[in-house]
Amino acid sequence: MQASDSAISANSPNASALPSTTALCDAVDREFAQSTKRLCDFLRIPSVSTDPAFDGETRRCAEWLVDALRALGFTAEAANTIGHPMVVAHHPGVGPDAASRPRVLYYGHYDVQPADPLELWTSPPFEPAIVDGPRGTRVVARGAVDDKGQVMGIVEALRAWHALAGGPPCPVTLMIEGEEESGSKSLEPFMHEAKARLAADVCVVSDTGMWDVTTPAITTRLRGLVYMEVTVHGPTRDLHSGMYGGAVPNPINVLAQILAGLHDDERRVTIPGFYDGVGELPASTKAQWESLGFSDSEFLGEIGLSAGFGERGRSTLERTWSRPTCDVNGIFGGYTGKGAKTVIAAHATAKVSFRLVSKQDPAKIARAFEEFVRSRLPVGCSASFESHGANAAIEVSESSRYLAAADAGLKAVFGKAPLLIGTGGSIPAVGSIQRILGMDSLLVGFGLDDDCVHSPNEKFELACYQNAIRSHACILREFAQLSR
Repeated sequence: MQASDSAISANSPNASALPSTTALCDAVDREFAQSTKRLCDFLRIPSVSTDPAFDGETRRCAEWLVDALRALGFTAEAANTIGHPMVVAHHPGVGPDAASRPRVLYYGHYDVQPADPLELWTSPPFEPAIVDGPRGTRVVARGAVDDKGQVMGIVEALRAWHALAGGPPCPVTLMIEGEEESGSKSLEPFMHEAKARLAADVCVVSDTGMWDVTTPAITTRLRGLVYMEVTVHGPTRDLHSGMYGGAVPNPINVLAQILAGLHDDERRVTIPGFYDGVGELPASTKAQWESLGFSDSEFLGEIGLSAGFGERGRSTLERTWSRPTCDVNGIFGGYTGKGAKTVIAAHATAKVSFRLVSKQDPAKIARAFEEFVRSRLPVGCSASFESHGANAAIEVSESSRYLAAADAGLKAVFGKAPLLIGTGGSIPAVGSIQRILGMDSLLVGFGLDDDCVHSPNEKFELACYQNAIRSHACILREFAQLSR
């Protein structure tokens, strides 16, 4: 990072009235037992957004969070939406300089995945269990790390500021949604409606991970997604394969041939224009990734594989963090029941997803895929398409002054600089925040790869939770040393 982009030093007049990082961390540590108790109270509320049977509990969870933020001096509400409530809270900041400091928006979600299958849990999913593990003590419960524990990392950091200074040093807004695990149907309509209330200079998202328990990370590359369903139509009805086989196009055969042509021998996607806007990694980033000691055998061994597979000439980290992909996620048509039925199906369907990077245009990719399919259809066949979502990739500039501030805050807690990493998954909210609210997001998360996200026995290491609180408190201090 360039020196001119780093956060203002502790000698800056803008830093003179701020608590030190030591004071902030001490305040966090003194309160940590109660912070853990509050996290457990939050986790006990079964806010399963996808199941209407839990609608009342999901609202109760939103109201619990509103009460917690009001106790810290925030104006807060569980705002009604077309779905589950959106928790929105605001604090103008304390001190005469607060208004001149950057406005910070925090995004997260309070809803959780269903707990099924219940029989695989070692303790009830909504009765948090504090247990010992290889890295120390952990809390086991649905939502422990995704995303209630990470949301509480932010809330408890704000509690430390409340205790030491009467409130945050900057104007702070929180937008915590209740539908992230069920499609976020209310998110974009709400952001359009509440755009003025959500105005900020930077957004902080804590729904990602660390490199390991002692090494922090900032996710600067987040892949986008295009998800399409394609159906190839042939004869007007299913046909007897003995009477018609070899005389008519078989939609399953046609679709299979088209899908097989999506990759070449180098395992690159063959759709024309697919790689437009896809650049190479900066040399410094590639060198950092190569120095991480990432083990293919460890990564793949737990899923029963021994060797990586994908675009030739690329490492596993490159393939998952910085390269675009195309995958068939499902394919069906014709007879799929037990036994035999000699039929040529009238239709065949596939679900196809594309993970996008850099400057790839989701709409352009979707159109190019449709053209790719249509151009390969034989006479007598047609195709129809259905979109299941599209969002662009996110790449945070490494020269961002907010990234430099987050770097400094994490370094104050962990004693070493965070890694700048990518992630293969997508967080649609980040793209929506950029497109609608006009700001970049910093993805600063504290989960680990073995946290069992979306699985039975989801957990959050208490060391990670404590460092999440410390880090958010110290990052906010670094933000406060910047001018708007």
